[in-house]
Parts: sequence; C-alpha cells; structure tokens
Amino acid sequence: MSLLEIKDLKIHYPIRGGFFNRVVDHVYAVDGVSMVVEEGKTYGLIGESGSGKTTIGKTIVGLEKATGGEILYNGENILDPKVRKKLEYNKDVQMIFQDSMSSLDPKKRVLDILAEPIRNFDNLNEEEELQRIYELLDIVGMPKDSIYKYPHEFSGGQRQRIGVARAVACKPKLIVADEPVSALDLSVQAQVLNYLKNIQKELNLSYIFISHDLGVIKHMCDYIYIMHRGRFTETGNRQDIYGDPQHIYTKRLIASIPQINPKLRDELRKNRELVDKEYETYYNDYYDESGRVYPLRQLSDTHFVAQKKGGK
Repeated sequence: MSLLEIKDLKIHYPIRGGFFNRVVDHVYAVDGVSMVVEEGKTYGLIGESGSGKTTIGKTIVGLEKATGGEILYNGENILDPKVRKKLEYNKDVQMIFQDSMSSLDPKKRVLDILAEPIRNFDNLNEEEELQRIYELLDIVGMPKDSIYKYPHEFSGGQRQRIGVARAVACKPKLIVADEPVSALDLSVQAQVLNYLKNIQKELNLSYIFISHDLGVIKHMCDYIYIMHRGRFTETGNRQDIYGDPQHIYTKRLIASIPQINPKLRDELRKNRELVDKEYETYYNDYYDESGRVYPLRQLSDTHFVAQKKGGK
C-alpha cells in the first residue's frame, strides 16, 4: 500500500546577477523526480554530493520549499501548509540527521530530548511519559540511566541511537534517514544499521535512506533510486541495480566501491578504466546537450533507466 507519493518534484534555486540583482539563471537541485513509498519498506536515495538527494529528504520533512510538483500523503498534497497541519503530517514523518552531535541540544539531558516530541504530539501524564522514554531507550539498546546524561557524555554511535529514539518517539510511519551512519566507525555503523532494521520490523516503519555508500544502501534498501544532477538516472531493486546496472553513472558508482581483498585490486582498477571509457564514449546517450539527465525509460516491471531513445 502506498504511504507517500512524490510527483514531478522540482526544487530550483535562482541565481541573481547584474546591477539590478535580477534572476539570470537557476540551479536545478531537483528537476522533476517521482517516487512511491510503500508501508514497511526501505527506499534508497544515492548519489554524489550535490546530486539532490538530501534536498529531496529535507523537502519531504518540510525543511526545504518545493518549486513545483506534489508530495501526496494519504492522497493529499502536503506542500499545502493547511493540508499538512490537518493530516498531522509532522508527527507521522520524522528525520534522522547525519551529525548526531549538532542535531541534539547539548544543554538538554536525554530525558528532555526524548520527552519533547512526546509532549508535542501525545497527551501523556508524567508516569506514562517516563515509561515511554524507557521503552524508547530499550528499543535502541541504551540503559535507563542515560536519561540523566547530556549528549557530550556519549560516543558517536550512542548519540545516533538517541537520535533514532527521538525520531520514533511519537510513533511515526515514515523516517527520512540522511546519511545516518556516515560519521561512524565501520563496526558502529553495523550496530546502528541493525537497530534500524529491528525497529522497522517492530514498528512497521517505512524508511527513505539517503547515502553515498552503495554498501549501506545494498544492505538496507528494498528499492533504490540513483541520482545525478537533480534527476534519477536509474531505479530498481537490489538485483536490478547491483546485478544489471544500465546507466553509465550507476556503473561508475558501483566501480568506485573499495575492494579490501588485495588480489582483486588489479581487476577492480581495470574495470574502473573500462567504465570510465564507456562513460566518455556513450555520454550523449544518457545526457542531453545541456548535460541534463534524460527521462526514465522502463526496462522491466521494477527497472528504469534514464536514456535517450534509440541509445545504447
């Protein structure tokens, strides 16, 4: 069942110049993208810095304004502030931020950090509120006495778990996770990702998972959107993207995944050289004269690629 639907979303930023500071051009941060989010599933947004993926996430939670298009929740466009308020959308859709330190108020104890969203959206008495906070700490594997501490007293992984607890405090239906483990060590990343998976099963959450790490996206996501220059270059399930990549940008991303095994490093280097050559040779089949990504074309029930008609 569809929980959220994005239709032809555009976020353009004006470029001003000249004596009168007029608009002379635009930055197409997001340039007409569409996606569907179903209940209980995880969707990956992946691409290099500046591709537009984080801008989509911020627009979904209301931290950025759209230039055009629709974001439909229960069939109503939440880009209309009146609709957003009526649907209690701010309760149902939460965000986990990349920097756990800056996203948690350093002057507040964990008790107050977790109590804030509960007080905003639920009418609980003091005892019920405290019990709910203990439940949240248990969900993310933190001890009860954490409530008396401040963010600086925790490790990066522990702070991120507190951030996760805050995001699920008001029992949302969708969480937008923006690079939630990129600042953590590999061993800690695995712990946080496993907590997110367990919480998803327990609470029947949907995730939009934003990352530049293809390994993390492969581990977490049911369906994947590859993004470049404000548009989707390729979309598909894990097998489509990792087993049968079609767009030259997708191939470049996959070829850039580091290889720990030294025996395979030469093979990886040769593959990168071949992919770079393919990128140069067939560039015009995937990008128009202005460098913008072509519209998506359907390859199968799940697999779509942005490609010029009649291209490679």
